[in-house]
Amino acid sequence: MNLHQHQVPTADILVVDNTPDRLRLLSVMLTERGYKVRKARDGKQTLQAVKLVEPDLILLDIGLPDLDGYEVCRRLKAVPETCKIPIIFISSTHEDIDR
Repeated sequence: MNLHQHQVPTADILVVDNTPDRLRLLSVMLTERGYKVRKARDGKQTLQAVKLVEPDLILLDIGLPDLDGYEVCRRLKAVPETCKIPIIFISSTHEDIDR
């Protein structure tokens, strides 16, 4: 049986991080595993990207320069069109309250 006979739809993942190296690393890792990856570097970009095309999942950094990840999440969850998008927070913070 040919592995390419049954194409599995590729999930669209929006990766949000303001650190270029982490953003690149996550993007490469996910792309190599067959996911479609879009990138955003701040909260405003994230909200705009979600309006354009709703992702299947958002990997969201907590420490963004404009709107922090918590605020981006609150705004997305407050709107019926985007409230069901799964969000996974990512962070390199060492603060217990953020973990």
